[in-house]
Amino acid sequence: MGMSPLVRMIIRRLLLGAMTLVVVSAIIFFSVELLPGDFARAILGQNATEEAVQALREALGLNKSAVVRYFEWLTGALQGDFGLSFSGRTADGGRPVAAILLPRLGNTFLLALLAALVAVPSALALGLLAARYRGRWPDKIITFMALVFMAMPEFLIGYVLITWLAVKWRLLPSLATLDPARPLLEQAERLILPTLTLSFVVTAHILRMTRASVVETFGKPWMEMAVLKGLPPRYRLLHHALPNTAGPLANIVAFNLAWLITGVVVTETVFVYPGAGRLMVDAVAARDIPVVQACALVFASVYIGLNLLADIVTILANPRLRTEAAT
Repeated sequence: MGMSPLVRMIIRRLLLGAMTLVVVSAIIFFSVELLPGDFARAILGQNATEEAVQALREALGLNKSAVVRYFEWLTGALQGDFGLSFSGRTADGGRPVAAILLPRLGNTFLLALLAALVAVPSALALGLLAARYRGRWPDKIITFMALVFMAMPEFLIGYVLITWLAVKWRLLPSLATLDPARPLLEQAERLILPTLTLSFVVTAHILRMTRASVVETFGKPWMEMAVLKGLPPRYRLLHHALPNTAGPLANIVAFNLAWLITGVVVTETVFVYPGAGRLMVDAVAARDIPVVQACALVFASVYIGLNLLADIVTILANPRLRTEAAT
């Protein structure tokens, strides 16, 4: 008994995602290679002797060809080993990049999860409400507010929230620095502003695309038949329009979640949040190349993985695509 066409299509998508990730990893590695300057001299300073620079290049493996170092880095990354950090090196070597990245990555996922828990239900509810009353005042107000937040960059939203909620009204702390010694309630309080900043942006995007998808569904012939049958608007929305837009909505949500996790760099920097995005910014400033490459590869993996998941969910939720896979 052979493999079903649907399974073959999903396997092809997974292989395509893996190939895309390999190409992205090469772009990340060799883009860093094109940066001007000598990394060993940048670490030791301009007054370092040539012998010390060459010794450090030998210790870091920088004397090998770029192709050899790329395959060594990629092989290690597939095993969870991103090498040693250039910063804070001692006689015994540097700290493992994975040990630096994993706690920060956990903080980033926590912030993204909180933002998603706020943004996704709010966006879907407002998008359905706007579609239900399309062309009327609820739709106009919701659409206008969505356009406003879509036009505002994250740092501007963050600074506006800091100005009003932290400086003027003193309701919340302006910085999201975490400390395990603080009480849990105080820790949670410090996450509110960055969570709101990310939620406003993501909610606006998901809301707009949800409304567009549902409104398009309302124009289908079978929806017009439901109107002629006299079915109430709420029933048509929840039992006819919503199930038939599950695939596109899953794609929309997954795409924005991918952006949410990989696009937190600005928000983490504004609120001094100890996440992977801010770690990447600090590593760029310190020319800590292994950390920069690891952060970029992890962000790319999450982005590609979530988009691949959305693609597969769309295939499974769409009868027409399942039929095409079977033919």
